[in-house]
Parts: sequence; structure tokens; C-alpha cells
Amino acid sequence: MQNKVLKFAYSFENKPRIMKLKLVLIGVGLLTGYLQSKGQNVSNTQISGLVKDNSGKGIPTVTVSLLKAADSSLIKTSVSDNSGNFQLTTFKKDSFLLRYESMGYDKKYSGVFVVTPGTEFRAPDIRLNQQVHKLEEVTVTSKKPMIEVKADRTIFNIENSINATGSNALELLQKSPGIQVDYNDNISMKGKSGTKIYIDGKLVQLDAKNLADYLKGINSNDIEAIEMISNPSAKYDASGSAGIINIKLKKNKKFGTNGSVSGGVVQGITPKGNAALNLNYRNKKVNLFSNVSGNIGNNENTLNLYRVQGDTLYNQSSKQDDNSKNVNIKAGADYFIDSRNTLGIMATANFKSGNWVSTSNTPISYFPTGEYEKTLVATNSLPESRSKVNYNVNYRHADTSGKEINADIDYGTFTERTSSYQPNYYYNNSGNLLSESIYRNNTPIDINILGAKVDAEENKWKGKLGYGVKFSYVTTRNAYNFFDVINGQSVEDLSSSNSFVYKENVNAAYVNYNRQFNPKWSLQTGLRLEQTNSDGILTRADGLRQSDDSVKRSYTNLFPSAAITWTINKKNTLNLTYSRRIDRPSYQDLNPFENKLDQLTYEKGNAFLRPQYTDNIELTHTFMGFLNTTIGYSHIKDYATQIMDTTNKNATYVQVQNLATEQIVSFNIGAPLPIKKWWNGYANFWFNYLMFNGVFNDKNVSLNIPIYGAYLQQGFTLSKTYSLEMSGWFNGPGVWGVTGTTKSQGAIDLGIQKQLMQKKATLKISFTDVLASASPWHIHTNFAGLYVNGNGTWESRTIRLNFTYRFGNNQIKSARQRQTSLDAESKRIK
Repeated sequence: MQNKVLKFAYSFENKPRIMKLKLVLIGVGLLTGYLQSKGQNVSNTQISGLVKDNSGKGIPTVTVSLLKAADSSLIKTSVSDNSGNFQLTTFKKDSFLLRYESMGYDKKYSGVFVVTPGTEFRAPDIRLNQQVHKLEEVTVTSKKPMIEVKADRTIFNIENSINATGSNALELLQKSPGIQVDYNDNISMKGKSGTKIYIDGKLVQLDAKNLADYLKGINSNDIEAIEMISNPSAKYDASGSAGIINIKLKKNKKFGTNGSVSGGVVQGITPKGNAALNLNYRNKKVNLFSNVSGNIGNNENTLNLYRVQGDTLYNQSSKQDDNSKNVNIKAGADYFIDSRNTLGIMATANFKSGNWVSTSNTPISYFPTGEYEKTLVATNSLPESRSKVNYNVNYRHADTSGKEINADIDYGTFTERTSSYQPNYYYNNSGNLLSESIYRNNTPIDINILGAKVDAEENKWKGKLGYGVKFSYVTTRNAYNFFDVINGQSVEDLSSSNSFVYKENVNAAYVNYNRQFNPKWSLQTGLRLEQTNSDGILTRADGLRQSDDSVKRSYTNLFPSAAITWTINKKNTLNLTYSRRIDRPSYQDLNPFENKLDQLTYEKGNAFLRPQYTDNIELTHTFMGFLNTTIGYSHIKDYATQIMDTTNKNATYVQVQNLATEQIVSFNIGAPLPIKKWWNGYANFWFNYLMFNGVFNDKNVSLNIPIYGAYLQQGFTLSKTYSLEMSGWFNGPGVWGVTGTTKSQGAIDLGIQKQLMQKKATLKISFTDVLASASPWHIHTNFAGLYVNGNGTWESRTIRLNFTYRFGNNQIKSARQRQTSLDAESKRIK
């Protein structure tokens, strides 16, 4: 059997690249299953117990670790429920002990016990003593698994991944389970658009382009984990129809003075570099922390559009170079007033400078006969400088009764200065110049965000009651100054120049309740109210008015959420969740001015965009604490997406419009793969059936399409200092907007890691997209008189080398986590 599996996995030498990728993933999956069945007993041992305090009351959220008695190595970890009960599963026959840890209590160990597969072991009830003095330090020798699957989220622990080396945040999202990033840098989760990106609990208010640029500037050295939450509770902002992705940045957690320094190089088509420095000082009263990182290099992309519009064929091929520098800075301080009260300040910033250059060549011909007419040669040069800065003040109160209050005040700014020089030259077949059109533009953007929120939690009505309020006020100012260049002189075109000011105020309040009724049943339910006021004003430079000069809105919505968990038995748990979500338009998508790629291709905003609303319901079955299977249904009203449309008979533009009602039936299954002590991994598969129904250009749009994808990760501990990792992702044919389709894509990455200098230093080498199957991408659309067949490439195949050195105190001290009040405002900036 093993030989057959190996032959199947490697019999792809003469296959296309996508077919090779499919065969590799299938082969690895079969080999994993085979070795699992051969390497471990199907029977398992259920280990359970109860953790109590000195009064006999169960203690929730106690970390219970199953350790091998011989060397105290970590086998598995669990967390006690609201009643103090816990469960663990192991397939091994061995001698073990249990370690119990919880903030505010002394750590304890059980006695050594022996278990046999196929049996159940009930650990003696254990009582934890409350600490009289603050815990000074805890030494931790274990590490988190690369992929953690929890009831409400999946966590990708970046710092444990070799293949994350030298990657930026956008590339890491593409490698994350169930996440897709399309050719236009739009991010979706499990095939659903409308995903919102959070950084340390704060929503990043940027459009797709600027969000992608921002994420490209964040290096993997700065990232601790990526959390994927498909059905957030009422505590979170209601935005994000597909759920939220929270990128947790590293925060030094050690007493004393310590830190790390790292550097790396990436070789794709062109070389790139990155570096990071982390410093921290912490004692009983003060925690000072700072991170500085940066990257530099040129990223090369291609874009090809074969477009038939009316009776004319445009065969455009273009190359794009993004030569940029990114610097990220994070600094802050926590002052521990006493055991209950903490005051913190924090500032984060991202700075980018660079030049984006596009060069395109477009032969134009008469489509019915193929007769050549002329060729458009166009370039576009966009020097750019951008800064994103956020300031946060936080107060936290927590007492022994379980009451916790967090208050945040935030102020954020986003500034971008971009100018464009865009000449268009038309040549005949002999290379003679027929005509030219040369344009310039300046597009400054200034966005200010003020936010404040208060969140509270307390033990109430035999459960946990949470409630809070939030306020945000956003002002965005955009200018579009357009010039015709005539005989080398720039003359402003007043009919195409404008300024756009958009103001938005969102007021929110929520209540959330969580209760464990008994060991089998628990409930979480919440209700969030959000009231929105917005006003967008377009002012044309020529003074003329148009229908979308001013769009003012005011609306109030309720967003319920609920989750019911039923623990059927020790092996099976069901979790039913529901939430209602909203997706407000990004600030720049509302701006109706035009932005040209060349004279025949451009994009423009839509001042009349409406929010889209989504109702999500999911049922998840958890088997033996690690295998999660989810089925779900989503209904989206006023679905908004990018579409290609035509104008002036020969030009094409891209615009976001509310087009349809969308329904999604989904299936997802994922589980860790504990094959051997030295071999483990994770596998995930998702499938969606999309149903669109709407009207575009007075024509009915009806589309039913299945989409699917898979993720596989395998880790191998080769020795005490060497480890190896293989990971791969695959997305089947999909949909672009509601009128286009995409082809399959995927990639396999390999990496190796070496611990050096008594494990104070780490050297990582990785090879991404081994089969070169992630690039190119493909799209196709044929609707309303427009036929487009497009494709493009990016530097997906690279070799990455990274070195990290850690210095200072090695004793770990838990650091507090906090979210800022701009959770829902920072992602909608363009």
C-alpha cells in the first residue's frame, strides 16, 4: 500500500503544473492517512478531571497540560470549561502527569499515572491555591502547535512556521487555512468576500489596494499569529460579512531587558531584503516595548487583457514594477498601578515610499476580420509616499470577582501623496506616431479617525455578562487634480478635477451573555446596535454639478448573534452559531472620480454604494477535540462587488456596484494530524456553492457555481536543532464579481530550520511555490457586450533566507493583551 501511495504522489512529471499540485496534495494526504493508520492505535484514551478552588468551586480557563512523565515533554493541552471540567485525548500507552496553570493561582502537578489506549482515566479532583503574591515568572519549555483549531476560530501560529520566513503579511494570509488572495489583492475567507482585517484587534480601514500595500509592509518577523473568526460575537464591530481575520503582532513578554534582531533576503525575479529589531524592558511596575522593522525591494508583476468590445479587439500586455521601502514602528508602555489597575499608551506607524511603474502595449484591430488598425503604447509612473499612524491610550481594571473594564481612546491618521505621469502614444504598423495623449494627476488623501470605546465583563446570572459602547468619527479628504500635457506644459482639465470630502460617524452599543448551564449545554448570545451617519460631498473644479455631488445617509441597525454548544459525550460536540453582519463601502470606493491605467482602461468610484448585509448560520461538529466539520448558510443582501463595464464605445472601467442577492451553502473540515512524535501537521478542505441573483445594465444576472479549496501542512522534527516543514494550498476554479470566472491556483512551499548558539539564534531557509503553480492567475468574462480573457503573474517562486538572534532574559511573563477603539474604521481607507 505504501509503495502505491508513493508512486501515485510522484507520478506527475509530465503533467501540467496545476495537475502536479493536485496530485502532490492528494498523494501527501493519502500517505498521511496511511501512516496514521499504521503508526497509531485507532483506540484512544479519554483523560478527564475537575479543577476547583479552595471553596470547592470549579475554576474556568485553567490550562491543563498532559506531560510525558519521562522528560516532561508536552503531549497535549486543554482548557477547563466554566465549571472547571476538562478533557484530554491521547493515543499513546505511556506514563504521564498533568500540569495545572491559571493566572492568580499557584501552579500544580498531578502524580504520575499510566494509561492504556481504549480506556478512560479520571484524574483526582485538584484544588489550586490563590497566589498571595504576584507570580514573578513562569518558565515555559513547550511551544504552540502551528495550527490551532478552536470552537470559534482557527489560529495560524506564524512564529512556529519555517515557511513563513521572509514573507510579508499578505503572503502569509495566502498561506493560511481557508484564506484566498486574488490577482487584485482582494482577500476572502473560505470563498466568501467581505472579510475584514484586524491588526491587534483594530480594524484596518483601507481599501484593497492600500490594504495590500500596508500588509506587504509587515514582515513575518513581527507577526505572532493569524486568527480566523467566521462568526464573531456582538463584542466585535458588525462589519465583515465573511468574518474577521486578526493579525496579532509580537509583543515581548519577558522580565528584564531583552529582545531580538533579525535579517533576511528574498530572491525571486529580483532581490529583496528585510530586517527587524525588538526591544523590551519589564519589571513589576512598568513594561516598555518597541518594535522596528522594514523591507526594501522591487516586486515585478505582469497583466495581460485580451478584450473584445463591440467590433474592436484590444490585446493588452503590461509589466508593472513596484519599487518600495516600508518601515513599521511600534512603541508603548504599560504602568501597573496596582494588582487591579493598569494604564497603557501605545503608538504604531507605517511609512512607505517608492515608485510604481506600468508599461503596456496594446495592438488594436477590427475584430470581425482581424485587420490591424494601430497600437497603443502607454506608461504610467506613480511616485508615492504614505504614512499611517495610530495613537492609543488604554485603561484596564480587573478584580478577583471576575469584573474587568477596558477603556480606549484612539486617534489615527492616514496620509498619501501620489502623482502620476501617464503618456499614451498611438503608432501604425510601420512604427510611425499617429497621435498622442499625455496626462498628469495629483491625488492627495488625508484621513483622520477618532475613536473611543469602553468594554466591561462581569460574573452575572450564573454566567459571564459583557457590555460596552463605542464612538467613531472619520473624515476623509481626497483631491484629484487632472492635467493634459500639451507641448510639455501641464494644463489642468477642470471638468476632470475634483475634491471629495466624506464624513462618517458610527455610534454603537452591545450586550453579550455567556453561560455554561451544565457540563453538556452552554449558551452565548448577544445584540449589537449601530447607528451610522454619513455625508459625501464632491466638488468639481469647473463648478458644475452632477447627480452624485452629495450623498447623505443616516441608518440604524441591530446585529444579533448567538451560539449554542452541546457536548453530546466525551467524543462529540455540536456548536450552532448565528450572526448578522454589515459591510460598509470603503471611503475611496464612494469617491466618484476616475483613475486611469491608460487612456482605455481606468477605475472609478460609486457615490451611491449601499452597505451590504449578511446573515450567517453555521453548525460545527467536533470529534475527539480536534476534528472540526462545519456546514453553513449565508444570505447577502445588496451584494457589492467589482465589475467591468464599458464607456465611450472603446474604453473599459472597473467599478464596485451593488448587483445582486447572494446565497452561499458551505462545508468545511479541518484537523491536526498527529502522526508521530516527530511528525505532525494540519489538513483543511472547504467547499462553497454560490448562488447570485441580480440585475446589471438592465439584464438579469443568474449564476450558480461551486468553488473549493484545500490546505495541508506537515512538520518534521529531524533532531534537537533541525526541523523541516512542507505546506501547500490549492483553490479550484472560482468567480470574479458576478460576471467572471477564475482558474485553479495553488502552491507548495518547503522549508528547513536550524537552531544555533544554544537555541538563542535561528536560521531558516525556505523555497516557495516549488512547482510555480501559483502564478499565473486567469480571469474570464463575457457579459453585456464585453469579452475579457485576462491573466498575469507575480513573484510567487522565491528562495528566502532569514537569521534571528534573541538576547536578554529568557523567563516568560504573561503580558496583557488589549484592543484599540478603531476596530471598525481602519480597513476602509483606499
